[in-house]
Amino acid sequence: MPENLLRTTSNKESISLEFSGELTLYNLHQAQESIAKTELSNFKKITVDLKNASYLDTAFALFLTDLEEEYNATIESENQNFYHTLALTKEHKKKLDKNYKIKKENIFAYFGKAFYASYLSFISFMEFLGKVFFSFLLYFKNVKNIRLKEIAFEINESALRALGIVALTSFLIGLVTAYQAAYQLQRYGGNIFIVDMMGISIFRELAPLITAIVIAGRSGSAYTAQIGAMKITQEIDAMRTMGFDPYTFLVLPRIIALVIMLPILIFVADIMAMLGGIIVADLSLDLPPALFIERLQEVVAMKHFYVGLIKGPFFAFLIASIGIYRGLIVKDDTQSIGYNTTKSVVESLFAVIVCDAVFSIAFTNLGI
Repeated sequence: MPENLLRTTSNKESISLEFSGELTLYNLHQAQESIAKTELSNFKKITVDLKNASYLDTAFALFLTDLEEEYNATIESENQNFYHTLALTKEHKKKLDKNYKIKKENIFAYFGKAFYASYLSFISFMEFLGKVFFSFLLYFKNVKNIRLKEIAFEINESALRALGIVALTSFLIGLVTAYQAAYQLQRYGGNIFIVDMMGISIFRELAPLITAIVIAGRSGSAYTAQIGAMKITQEIDAMRTMGFDPYTFLVLPRIIALVIMLPILIFVADIMAMLGGIIVADLSLDLPPALFIERLQEVVAMKHFYVGLIKGPFFAFLIASIGIYRGLIVKDDTQSIGYNTTKSVVESLFAVIVCDAVFSIAFTNLGI
């Protein structure tokens, strides 16, 4: 800080802070240190003299404004531009303080806005589902409307290409589940009951859930990213301009493809998970594969297998519709794609788990 930037003149009750030269951000730190060394609270009257100052920026003006408010200081200057700068700084500071108080103090308003935003999002999703069902009615009104080529393409992209990861994941889940159960069953001599546990848990719950989770993370997120990118590049607007309905060409083929293929993927997951259980039963419990399969046919009813398959189309519809909806509401920036892709996976998993819980309660009450 230049030596002549700040000079103080004081007596018992008053002090004068005389600033000179250019008062800018570059001199602010040194000025703050000099003021801190001066015990201003000991003086009843504080005067800030800017008569010899040649320039004042907003950073230094904010510092002087804080000084004025904290110590009730008086600012004197012959330059009217300085007063304008100080006035603008005070006005802006009041707005910032007001916004800060609202955000800090009114927590009910924050939760109210969050709830209202969730409500609007739910209404928007319901509107999307209404358009989907209406498009379905028009879609199947005429056989020529069915886009078989698009459906076949989406079956390959969203399901067949996911077959490997679904099979591997299910196999490992079956392996781990059987291994953990084998340790406990072996202690009580109930080796044979691993078939009962594996059959019911895999067919009814684990295989459908694992398949849905993998598809939500792989295909559901891909739907959001693909359609979101098309919206940013205005491809969807171009389709509407040319007279093509995006729901017919983008939405319905993806939903139909996933609804068709998810039960098939669940069937594959059942086989691979049971294969993992058979391997563990043979190696850890000395239970031959032939005996395992024979016991499976005896104690595990086919209804458990069908229950798992029935869940498939419902899980598929939730995953596809949420992923597509999130893609359609992407804004015109790449950050929005990442945000909505993440939201689509989280919301799809949540919806699948809630749907599975509803099915479990319903089937249990019906005795199925």
